[in-house]
Amino acid sequence: MNLYGLQKMTLLDFPEHVACTVFLSGCDLRCPYCHNFELACGKAEAVMDEEEFFAFLKKRKGLLDGVAITGGEPCLTKGLLPFMERVKAGGFAVKLDSNGLHPQVLKEAVKNHLVDYIAMDIKNAPSKYAMTTGKDLLDLRPLKESVDLLMEGSTPYEFRTTVVREFHEAEDFHEIGALIKGAKAYFLQQFTDRDSVPFAGLSSPTAEEMGEYLAVVREYVPSAKLRGVEETA
Repeated sequence: MNLYGLQKMTLLDFPEHVACTVFLSGCDLRCPYCHNFELACGKAEAVMDEEEFFAFLKKRKGLLDGVAITGGEPCLTKGLLPFMERVKAGGFAVKLDSNGLHPQVLKEAVKNHLVDYIAMDIKNAPSKYAMTTGKDLLDLRPLKESVDLLMEGSTPYEFRTTVVREFHEAEDFHEIGALIKGAKAYFLQQFTDRDSVPFAGLSSPTAEEMGEYLAVVREYVPSAKLRGVEETA
């Protein structure tokens, strides 16, 4: 298995862990606001193979205690579960990022105790999901299955939404709230434009707008928070 990016240390990507982050290639969505579009569309070049990574990880034993796996969509990568098993066998905790459209992979990871934390994206209200993810049609039954899996299980998790002014409005968060009602953790984070984003002209909501959306979501998920944005009174 090849890796397409490596952040050697992070205090942000994996809650309560000092971790490295590995980036895998490929995604079944084409979100217009994607920060890792080269990874998503498979155009990124590999930076190391699996053996090189585990040689790196062995040297970081005692400095790192976790590995965050992101993409792209990691669940599309053949060899993901054995890779996670090998990370766990080395004494490291595993965090997995996912778009939630591959519940069977998540089930296997949870069932076999290969993952310690799952961060799942909720792209938008179900009624706007296809449009927000660059698809003509999208079957959301797998997404709902993944939501149920996380909420009914014991593996720590979070749901999160990257909020883009051109794609989100207050009513969307009523739909999102109904989808994940009672979730343990949900974060709203502002979109930030950068050169790697495939569509130009997208923008971030204001802090005040983010606060309005948070107030809507808290009707369904009282513990919901803003990430990287100071809450307004």
